[in-house]
Amino acid sequence: MVDSTLSKDIVTAQPLVSIITVVLNGEKYLEQAILSVLGQSYRNIEYIVIDGGSEDGSLDIIKKYEAEISSWISEPDEGVADAFNKGIDLSSGSIIGILNSDDWYESHAVESVVQQYHNKAVFCGNVQYWDGDVKDYVFSTNVQGLTKEMTVNHPAVFVTRNVYESYGVFNKRYIYAMDYELLLRFYKKGVEFVVIDSVISNMRLAGLSDENWSESFREVRQAKILHGEPRLYSYLYNAKQIIRRLVAYLFTSIGLEMVVGFYRRNHSIIKKSRR
Repeated sequence: MVDSTLSKDIVTAQPLVSIITVVLNGEKYLEQAILSVLGQSYRNIEYIVIDGGSEDGSLDIIKKYEAEISSWISEPDEGVADAFNKGIDLSSGSIIGILNSDDWYESHAVESVVQQYHNKAVFCGNVQYWDGDVKDYVFSTNVQGLTKEMTVNHPAVFVTRNVYESYGVFNKRYIYAMDYELLLRFYKKGVEFVVIDSVISNMRLAGLSDENWSESFREVRQAKILHGEPRLYSYLYNAKQIIRRLVAYLFTSIGLEMVVGFYRRNHSIIKKSRR
């Protein structure tokens, strides 16, 4: 998909952007993810697809767009973090974005990042969450909250190559919170986070970490302790997260979604609003 009229990175104003999509048996939504990359308003893009050995129709979809995909592989991996790292290893762009197979970008996503581009930073925007085919809420970025929980939207994150080279890639020990551990590591190392205050990607609810939220919270706690947060505080905050999740589920189940929505808009560290 790289525009032949543009050099790969000769002109700083037109840096090569690598987009990585990882998929395993994701035929239901994969085509939408691919088309959202191919339809970007910014054209100097290298697109890489990492398939974990799908047994459904995912490979047929990848082959359908093979001429517009820069490179792809299909082989077993050691989990999501390993698949992410394979994509990073294959990439050559100055900026790297990761898009899961059931998410999709707004058409201006990459252009919005490139407009803010400079040498060594993490760029992060807002995410529109979807409940099926219905818009749910917008998740706004809160970088300062990272020491407490995942307050940056990984589907809307782009990282410059030299940040990965300086501070490492995804830790394969983490199954559910590998993105949190990575971003907290960058934050603790003093990497600059550039916030783009607009929706640049879309995400469906009930992803891997949503379905395994208690394990995700546990891994978040482990990552916080690993990166210097006090152990007791991390355990107490973990308990708070669990209680908050259970209360939200209870209120929603008895028809008090408005209470949950009010809390999200006005009191939650993770700002969620309907727009």
